[in-house]
Amino acid sequence: MIKLDYIKSSVSRELECDIGEGDITSLSVLPPGCEASGKIIAKRDGIICGLGFAQVAFQLVDDSTNFKPLRSDGDKVFEGDIIAEISGDAVSVLSAERTALNFLGHLSGVATVTGEIVEKIANYHTKILDTRKTTPGLRFAEKYAVKCGGGQNHRFGLYDMILVKDNHIAAAGGIENTLRKLYDSQKPNVPVEIEVTNFEQLEIALGYPLDRIMLDNFHPDDVVRAIDIRNKSGAEIPFECSGNITSENVVEYAKTGVEFISIGAITHSAKQLDLSLDIEIKKY
Repeated sequence: MIKLDYIKSSVSRELECDIGEGDITSLSVLPPGCEASGKIIAKRDGIICGLGFAQVAFQLVDDSTNFKPLRSDGDKVFEGDIIAEISGDAVSVLSAERTALNFLGHLSGVATVTGEIVEKIANYHTKILDTRKTTPGLRFAEKYAVKCGGGQNHRFGLYDMILVKDNHIAAAGGIENTLRKLYDSQKPNVPVEIEVTNFEQLEIALGYPLDRIMLDNFHPDDVVRAIDIRNKSGAEIPFECSGNITSENVVEYAKTGVEFISIGAITHSAKQLDLSLDIEIKKY
């Protein structure tokens, strides 16, 4: 679950950007006391996520606005489904509408594309991971959406896992020197993963007590070979495939038997789930 304080701070920033000193259109054309009721409707099939953000958007603008979710985060929805009902002051509802739908649509889009990929490889044991390629300011929200879609979270930042990549290896003087520096004294107290780009690096990495090895830009045929090398070595280190993996080729990677696949596109390129808020004026 996401902390309410995080939701409020994220939504507050967006409301400030969108509303500024006031919704001058609504204030200009709607008479005082005008009330509205509305329904958020799915315009296509998907997985809903971000209801808490939408609710906070409406209620930060006007805490008297009533927001009634009819679905829960992680639910599959279909075109035409009613996701939530809203009622309150018309100016308040219209002022919060775009911010609420932006969060709900974006996070539902992340959950939906994740769910589509997870479903494609449902017959295999491979797990789908996210990455740090997230929208600035929305990392926790997008990683939450990945979980709602059935994926798993990779590290959240630079602080909760050691992930040695090509630039670290180059700066440290090669993969052997890098691993020696990591394990000279004792095993780090956080998970350790290293990225390898060829079989020579892989064979060196298999000699250390790593928690995971990332196979970067390996072709599926090379992944099969890498798994064979690991199995013959006696190591039991899980592998993660990464790099240019999409919904179009993910099944080919899952077929190899690799344990994890990380896909940056599920956060950085997810298409919003199309949603609309249809409102009716209750009284003037």
